[in-house]
Amino acid sequence: MKLGLLLGLCGLRIESFREVTQNTECAPAGYAYAIPFVISIYDYWRNQRLRQVDRYVPTQRFEKLPLQVVYSVSRRCLYYLTQSRFRGLTAAAFLSVGALLTSSFSAGIRSTYICPIVLHGASRLRSYKLFNLLADSVILISITELCRVGTQFDDVRRKRTLTFLGAGLLGLSLGSIIFYWVTDSSPELAGQSMLDLEYSRGAFSQSVLVLILVLSAWHMLPHFDLLGLSIIGGFVVVYFSTLSVLTEQLPFPFISLTYAVLPLAASLTGAILFLLARVVHGEEPKLYRTNVAIQILFAVMCGVSLVFAVSKHRLADIHPIESLINDGKFQHDNYLAQASRSKTLGDAVTEYRRRYNQHPPPGFDKWYQYATSRSSAVIDDFDQIYHDLHPFRALAPEHIRAMTHELATNPFNDLGGIIIRNGTAMVQEGIKPTHAWMVAGAVDMMKNFIKYLPDMDLVFNLNDEPRVAVPWEKISTLNRQTEMQEMIPKERMVQAWSTDRGDGWGPIEPADQTNITVFTDGAWRGVFDPYVSAVCPPSSNARSQRIWNRRETCLSCVAPHSMGQFPLDFNVASEICHQPDLAFLHGLLISPASFKVSQELIPVFSQSALTGFNDILFPSPWNYIDKVKYQPTHEHPDPEYTHKENSLYWLGSTSEGVSRFGEWKGMPRQRFAHLINNNTNNQVSVLLPTDSNENSFRYEIMDGNAPTSDLGLQTAVHIADPIIRCGDCDEQASEFATAGWADFQAHWSHRFLFDLDGAGFSGRFLPFLHSRSLPLRTGLFRQWFDSRVTSWLHFVPVDIRLHGLWSTLAYFAGVPAAASEDSDPDAPQMRMKAHDQEGKWIAEEGRKWASTALRKEDMEIYFFRLLLEWGRLTDDQRDVLGFGG
Repeated sequence: MKLGLLLGLCGLRIESFREVTQNTECAPAGYAYAIPFVISIYDYWRNQRLRQVDRYVPTQRFEKLPLQVVYSVSRRCLYYLTQSRFRGLTAAAFLSVGALLTSSFSAGIRSTYICPIVLHGASRLRSYKLFNLLADSVILISITELCRVGTQFDDVRRKRTLTFLGAGLLGLSLGSIIFYWVTDSSPELAGQSMLDLEYSRGAFSQSVLVLILVLSAWHMLPHFDLLGLSIIGGFVVVYFSTLSVLTEQLPFPFISLTYAVLPLAASLTGAILFLLARVVHGEEPKLYRTNVAIQILFAVMCGVSLVFAVSKHRLADIHPIESLINDGKFQHDNYLAQASRSKTLGDAVTEYRRRYNQHPPPGFDKWYQYATSRSSAVIDDFDQIYHDLHPFRALAPEHIRAMTHELATNPFNDLGGIIIRNGTAMVQEGIKPTHAWMVAGAVDMMKNFIKYLPDMDLVFNLNDEPRVAVPWEKISTLNRQTEMQEMIPKERMVQAWSTDRGDGWGPIEPADQTNITVFTDGAWRGVFDPYVSAVCPPSSNARSQRIWNRRETCLSCVAPHSMGQFPLDFNVASEICHQPDLAFLHGLLISPASFKVSQELIPVFSQSALTGFNDILFPSPWNYIDKVKYQPTHEHPDPEYTHKENSLYWLGSTSEGVSRFGEWKGMPRQRFAHLINNNTNNQVSVLLPTDSNENSFRYEIMDGNAPTSDLGLQTAVHIADPIIRCGDCDEQASEFATAGWADFQAHWSHRFLFDLDGAGFSGRFLPFLHSRSLPLRTGLFRQWFDSRVTSWLHFVPVDIRLHGLWSTLAYFAGVPAAASEDSDPDAPQMRMKAHDQEGKWIAEEGRKWASTALRKEDMEIYFFRLLLEWGRLTDDQRDVLGFGG
């Protein structure tokens, strides 16, 4: 009967654990720190309250009164702490206080994953956590009682309890697996299988760890009793939790030396008091040496942590953004030095051969003339084209042409074709009317150089989302095959396209000739595990780890691309493979509106793609045909940087992905709006000058609404009405205050413009660059120009987790000094000065570079070179084709 009740409680505890795990974003830091104290209350009631205690006998040791007083007080304190009936309560209290302090370390690294206010998730999860505290304590106490005969542990009862409890838990586990296997096909769990490989691997490793802990505790229980196990185990947890924060590479959250030492001192005191009491009381004399060794070990461990606490650099003498701006200037100078090294056609041919170990394609002289006549700032650096096309060299030309035909002749594929014959381009008929502009725009982009292109067919992605995600193992094999190819001698080179090229392409009219497809439809479900992480090496974090904690920022995911809260570079920050937590932080990865993806290498041209995908990037017709344009008017002018409103502006729709069962909580657009306007539950960490020195900086933890209410940072951030792409629209509408659409030209009145991904790339970024405002950019999608724009020189990158947004805005916008009635009128009026000079400089550098290297002419130049390269790849003579110079 007792065992049955215990198993029932274990079942409830498992379900509560599942609920907390699935809603970690709303869970408090945890009440597990109180378990040792609860158990100490049980120990006091059962074992200590009636225990006979020897009376304290004072002794005279010193003749001098001050020394005797100190000696007597110390001896009396040691007596009460080690021999009184409350010794266990005292030790557990110290340990629980230390654990409580440690749990507060996470306050400054709260994730921006949304815990909706309207759903009351925080209060609900707090109830679950409190239940878990009580349930864990009762389960541990019950197991202990089942193993006892009177006050002694009985080996037979221990083994029998272990056997029955293990069998019962195994039955509960099997029942849970069967239940979730049956319900795994329900819509709300689509794409989030709890039985996939990554979950199973994580569950298995944790199960093995739990098994080892249970068996170890089972053998130690007769020697240290339940209270001893909880205190020793609690100390170990507190120690490693504190150590993990102190050894973290990133300088946030800021933890003062005093605050870092307190939890270690409190938990060490609790553990030492408990162990010392057993020595003084003569309990378990056989374990005397072990007891002393454990005390020494714990003290040494805390000493090691103290070294880390003292040596950890906590204050910065220079703001990281200043260093990043200098680095950005240096990087761009280096880029310019190598991007346009060639001054003549001969130089360009030589540089091409050096870079890419092959001859330029036929027509390279026409391209060079086209580029130089339009004052192209980039002549040599087209590494993006080389990277995109490199694996296709391992595929036979006839195979590429056959795939093009299959792709273009199945309407299911959501692709549109262009037919190039005899210097004329034709758009394939039957393309979806809502997307025909895209293919027509591509034709318009090539009209000035179409006469130089060979006959060929091209296939363009009509969807916003990328389409080609070849697993790392496959693409690595293709790249190795390509690298084995050598550059042919110049005398063997053929400099003209094959005369019968047009005959090698199967007709793509009509557009519904086949039902063959290489695409799998992954829309409306999580795609990170089955498709996206597969493009990464097996050893990468994206393939080998899964992050379950949505409550806190994954600092190990952030560290490789960050200086504190600030990304070193947008391109590095948008790489997938070192960031497994992105699985729940981007709409494309959570629940894309469309995701017809191929895991075979196929020739699809896309406007944007994720890092590691194999779409062929080309300049976006959206920008080329001015779907969104920088065009200030008399009503909406673009004033000088310092004359603009000192505010952050964004207005956009929820177009990033589809939300039916709360997926919106992880999507950047919703997270951004929530962080700015609704962040009432979570604290944030902001880098600010110290009170004593304006040139010394540290991260300060404050309430989520403090950046606007206390720091005076101004924002105008809203989700546009109506909320779209959702089955839970009412839920989102209740959470957010939406706003009506405004004229796009209204952006220019604000000093800071924020740019986020939509379902694909953002079409606003180039217009933002052309303006006098400062663009702040976050996202994962890469475009054709990303290798030629430089972070911290042309724009300000923001990590997609948005944890550094407030620190970035505080640097550029400035923070007024807190006003008070008795404040000194001669005191500084700004706590952090507004870095207008730096902000204006970045805005102007971006504006100048956009007018130099991101013009429509630059799109044509890039596209021209890309299509010459593609023409060679699809020519039967490609191994000998080239331009001799």
